[in-house]
Amino acid sequence: MKLAGTFIAVLALALSAFTAIAQDIVVIKEGDFIRGTIKATNFASVILKNDDESIVQYEAKNIKEFVWNGETYVSKPILINKRMEFRFFRLLESGTVNLYSIGGNTMAAEPVQKRAKAKPSFSVGGGTGGMGGGVGISIGGGRNAGAEQPKIIMPTTLFIEKLGTGPLMEILVEGPAAEGKAQHVKNVLLQKMTGNEELSSKINTAEVLDAKTVRALVIDYNNVTAKK
Repeated sequence: MKLAGTFIAVLALALSAFTAIAQDIVVIKEGDFIRGTIKATNFASVILKNDDESIVQYEAKNIKEFVWNGETYVSKPILINKRMEFRFFRLLESGTVNLYSIGGNTMAAEPVQKRAKAKPSFSVGGGTGGMGGGVGISIGGGRNAGAEQPKIIMPTTLFIEKLGTGPLMEILVEGPAAEGKAQHVKNVLLQKMTGNEELSSKINTAEVLDAKTVRALVIDYNNVTAKK
């Protein structure tokens, strides 16, 4: 019985530690972070519920990144309607080149302590090297930040980055805006992933360039360059 009691106590302690580790994190800057529960994001801001049940909204321009359900969302500047603004991009792959995404399943975020009558929206796209297209998120009104937020599913747009070679570049791989853009996607990949003839050949001959294929190509490139 004592052995069973000890096992249960150890298990409870392990589960408690796991719960603490599994908490979401908002990173203000390197070494400065806050733990809590992420409630929602609209990619321009993120809402965090603290341990004391208080709700805080952080703007992308004011923080470095946040970790939500084990996924990292990094704040990056991007040109939107001829203005440089900050948005959160989900980090898919990191290395010599970084691959980010906006889209997929998310939760609509509303401003904290406000009840909006209108339904504002914003779009991302058209400002990353003249690629056009875009991604939109509608932010529903009439609910407070503590209420259950509606899920939003939208086409995934990828963004690729290679430090020292300019800003993020958009890769349209889903939705109507991606139609007829296969060659443009190839050009962007070839511009960012240089110095490997075998990979360049894969890119040029690829018949399908969806999100899964692009991610696989980035992984291959990062693995090769990491060995040099």
